Amino acid sequence: MNPKPPRGWRRRDALGALAGASALLAAGAASAREGAPLPAVGSAYALADLPLIDGSTFKAAEARGQVVVLYWWASWCPFCALQSPHVQKLWAAQRARGLYVLGVSIDRRADDARQYQQQRGYNFPSAWQAGAVLPKPGKSLPVTVVLGRDSRVVMAEDGQLFPEDVEQIARFL
Repeated sequence: MNPKPPRGWRRRDALGALAGASALLAAGAASAREGAPLPAVGSAYALADLPLIDGSTFKAAEARGQVVVLYWWASWCPFCALQSPHVQKLWAAQRARGLYVLGVSIDRRADDARQYQQQRGYNFPSAWQAGAVLPKPGKSLPVTVVLGRDSRVVMAEDGQLFPEDVEQIARFL
């Protein structure tokens, strides 16, 4: 059964919207393609101190012994827009149990990332363009890498996670 398109719908409207979305994704795809391979589960993953978009500094030493969720995102990424609320919810619910979320924005400007987080009420720590120190793995966005308390990779996913997948990260605590 083929549903009828809404009244006033024209094929060129849909094609125009698709072209616009494709252009938006292509604009950010260059930085997304720069990614290294996803780290292998079980491999060690070293963190470094990083400046955060709120002006503070992520201290790698403070994350030792915690489960760390590394979350690469961008304000222009539609899939990140769907996953980020769930990452925020995970951070709020589990940080007291030893979960640390470290977002890494690949936006072109730190102000874009900062404004995006502020507008949406996200307060999980995020670095900006930490590429030289923390290159984005994978071929797409978002990317989620979870480190166990021993700093070894326990999960590495390229692309959007479903809400229940984000919730399941708590099992590593």
